Amino acid sequence: MNIFNFFEAEFQAISNDLKGAGTIPETVDVSKVVFELPRNATHGDIACNAAMVLAKQAKMKPRELAELLAGRLAGCDGVTRVDIAGPGFININVEPRLWSAELRCILAAGTQYGRNDRGAGKSVNIEYVSANPTGPLHAAHARGAVLGDALAGLLEFSGWKVTREYYVNDAGGQVDILAHSVYLRYLEALGETIDTIPPGLYPGAYLKDVGVALAARDGDRYLALDEDKWLNPVRQFAIDAMMAIIRKDLVKLGVEMDVFSSEKALVEGGAVQAAIDRLQQDGHLYCGVLEPPKGKEPEDWEPREQLLFRATAFGDDTDRPLQKSDGGWTYFSSDVAYHLDKLERTGGRLINVFGVDHGGYVKRMMAAVEALSGRKNMLDIKLCQLVNLMENGKPVKMSKRAGNFVTVRDVVNAVGADVIRFIMLTRRSDQTLDFDYAKVTEQSRDNPVFYVQYAHARCSSVLRQAGTMPDEANLDILTMPAELALIKQLVSWPRIVVAAATTHEPHRIAFYLMDLASAFHSLWTAGRGNPALRFMLDDDAELTAARLWLVKATATVIRSALNVLAIPARDEM
Repeated sequence: MNIFNFFEAEFQAISNDLKGAGTIPETVDVSKVVFELPRNATHGDIACNAAMVLAKQAKMKPRELAELLAGRLAGCDGVTRVDIAGPGFININVEPRLWSAELRCILAAGTQYGRNDRGAGKSVNIEYVSANPTGPLHAAHARGAVLGDALAGLLEFSGWKVTREYYVNDAGGQVDILAHSVYLRYLEALGETIDTIPPGLYPGAYLKDVGVALAARDGDRYLALDEDKWLNPVRQFAIDAMMAIIRKDLVKLGVEMDVFSSEKALVEGGAVQAAIDRLQQDGHLYCGVLEPPKGKEPEDWEPREQLLFRATAFGDDTDRPLQKSDGGWTYFSSDVAYHLDKLERTGGRLINVFGVDHGGYVKRMMAAVEALSGRKNMLDIKLCQLVNLMENGKPVKMSKRAGNFVTVRDVVNAVGADVIRFIMLTRRSDQTLDFDYAKVTEQSRDNPVFYVQYAHARCSSVLRQAGTMPDEANLDILTMPAELALIKQLVSWPRIVVAAATTHEPHRIAFYLMDLASAFHSLWTAGRGNPALRFMLDDDAELTAARLWLVKATATVIRSALNVLAIPARDEM
């Protein structure tokens, strides 16, 4: 059992005893009590927030409750001291053997250390990227792709059954524009001169290859045809060609989807009508007139009766129209149908990774999923902020092939998929990310991906120099402050996994790796200044053996965490 789980179990028993004795009310909820590493190492080995979060429920002052709890915690196995700081923070010191016991668990479990069954095999569908099939993926798409893929790996590591899904927006006006754009390139491939691309069409040079491929396959078949005859086949060819490019770009980034779901197939298969019927049957629809949008002058607004979804009943700001004036379905209707399809296919929770420009869709989609499923919190939407691409601090905005943006392929070719995947997780997804080509490839401690990979490479170097690992080691002798600091980081890994999976925040893994790398590099540096702290000592075989196994454990946890993010650990730099 992990040391933090051990103390949580002990605290549960303590709280049950106190409830049984009538010292604290039976209604006290201890689910938010945590045992964790203190931010300041001088505050002991383990910090506990129990007195602060339970005082109100227990109807006691935090300090008074802390003193009561401290007396009980002092009796737990391995505890050497319990202190109370400030208004009621509880700080615990433990015997070094508790940390060395955890170190043995790491070495026994290998890269499976930290794996857990919190998901209990339940299904979760993660939809990410889902870029319109009208061009190659641009750099901003990379952030959503990495976030979604890292979250998928994290949830699988925590016992969920994960489906990675891409929603292909292959219905609607944008794919008609794509078809017209490709048709021009098709004419160009057949010898016609195209001086300028008309406004409203896609000008990217990447469509030249699509036009050439269409001409190679079908010759001049469409030249003499009216638009209504060539539009459908050209549109489908263009969509297939763009999705082939997108799939290749995703693979280049290390992302492989389980499902590519087609909006066109859903619409043509009657899924929208089925979703509308479901909402109607459950009493969530009505015909009514919406208030004018904010900022509209009265003369700009034409009130008309529409089929509306009662989104406000589920926390949205306004009810949402499902049908246009011409009788066609709104874009929102297709989204409702798609989410019903996902619910029926997977039977579990849904997670969507959207760009920040989709922020306005969050409340309506969460309302729709709650109405369709009859359950709250069935949909979690993660918004990705913008990525600022730079070269030595100067903006990079253009791609020769794409025209007005930098493609994912451009960035992968420039710095490598591993660098992109790690750097994209060095900020919370709701924070803007600066991605500077020069900084993310420099070999310094200021480059987080290098700093982490270098820690693993250093571990590998030490183990190569040692040759054969000792069969056993007395890990209880690892008591130096720098050694214990590293061990404490290592044994925090299972806790980090659970927290990151619960909150759907894979950036916590990247943050943890940076902290772990820092602890290892600190121990390495200490050994350079103090020979007694070196990993291999000519005159002390016992301590050398223990430290080699500590290095082995460090490499194991770094590799385990990088595996979750689908980033290979490097043995050499």
